[in-house]
Amino acid sequence: MNCPYCNNEDTNVLESRGLPGAEGVRRRRQCKKCGKRFTTHEKLVNIDLKIIKKNGKIEQYDRDKLAKGIMKACYKRKVSGRQIENLVDEIESKLLTLNTTVVSASDIGKMVLNRLRRLDELAYLRFASVYMDFNNADEYKRFILAPI
Repeated sequence: MNCPYCNNEDTNVLESRGLPGAEGVRRRRQCKKCGKRFTTHEKLVNIDLKIIKKNGKIEQYDRDKLAKGIMKACYKRKVSGRQIENLVDEIESKLLTLNTTVVSASDIGKMVLNRLRRLDELAYLRFASVYMDFNNADEYKRFILAPI
C-alpha cells in the first residue's frame, strides 16, 4: 500500500478490524518514511462467480453491472447510494454462501426483487418491469395486483 502523502511503498499496519456486516477490513497504517497515518478499507473485489444469462450465455459476475441495474430502478427515488451499496453487499454475501460458482441471472434477479420490495415499492416495480420482461400492460398489471 502506497502512502497517500509521499507515495512511499513501505507502510506499517497499526491496527486491523472487520467492517460491519463482514464486508471488508479497516486498516490503520503509518508510513515509514514520512510518519503520517492513514486508513484503508479493504474489500473483496473479484468474486469467482459465473452468471448464466437467459439466452444461455455465461458471463463473469460483475458487481458494477448489478449496482447499475439497481441504480436505474432507483433513479429519482429516495434511495441513497449507501442503501444501494448495502443491497449489493447483501446479495454478494448471499452469493458467497452458495455452494456453487455458477448462478442463474434469474436467481440474482429474484434476490434483487426481494430486497427492493422492502426498500422502495416503485424501484421494485421498475426493476420487475425489466427483469420479468413483460410482453404487455396486462401482464404487468397482473404482476402488480398479485398477492405477495
